[in-house]
Amino acid sequence: MSTYVLMKILESAPSRYDAGIRMLTLGQIDRIYERIALLVEKDQKVLDIGCGTGALSLRSARRGAFVKGIDVNSEMLEVARRRAKKEDLQNITFEETGIAEMEKEGSDSYDVVMSGLCFSELSKGEIAFTLEEAMRILKPGGKLIIVDEVLAVSLPLRILQLAVRIPLVVITYLLTQTTTHTVKGLAQSLVWSGFQLESSQTYQMGTLIQMVARKPNGE
Repeated sequence: MSTYVLMKILESAPSRYDAGIRMLTLGQIDRIYERIALLVEKDQKVLDIGCGTGALSLRSARRGAFVKGIDVNSEMLEVARRRAKKEDLQNITFEETGIAEMEKEGSDSYDVVMSGLCFSELSKGEIAFTLEEAMRILKPGGKLIIVDEVLAVSLPLRILQLAVRIPLVVITYLLTQTTTHTVKGLAQSLVWSGFQLESSQTYQMGTLIQMVARKPNGE
């Protein structure tokens, strides 16, 4: 199932976004995000790239981390802010900003950089830039955690993925005037950017991946 394509449709209705994503991932996204949150520790400084309605940001803040979520969708951010206010979370902020503004973040300033279903919205050049900036702003030994859509490994699964994907691409373009792509060569991109890949786990017949990488202590 093409999670990202349908996700773009859901972004036009932020109040229904999370419920839609749960349906599209057969409930797996909540379990994945809960596992990611367990990798975050109290008092750590965390940046959530493409935070959307705050699913990852809020979970990390509940664990006592100091979290900053960034996204370009103002309506999604409003949902995230309302949720943080409802829980009276004082250790979380949300900012309407894109990856280009990561340059303003201080070097070696974050313990964790995370991204859920965002890299598939970026071009190859944008992915390279984001990884470069993540490497710069992470403290030595800091973690980069990514969850996103990738191309299935086996040919039969790729055919099935494309069969589902093509009509969804058309629908998404008609509704949002944007296109979509699976993230290709993510593991290689992480290594080329200088990260040490610690773990990789796939879901949904290999079309959704969770990766954890670390900035070397010697950087």
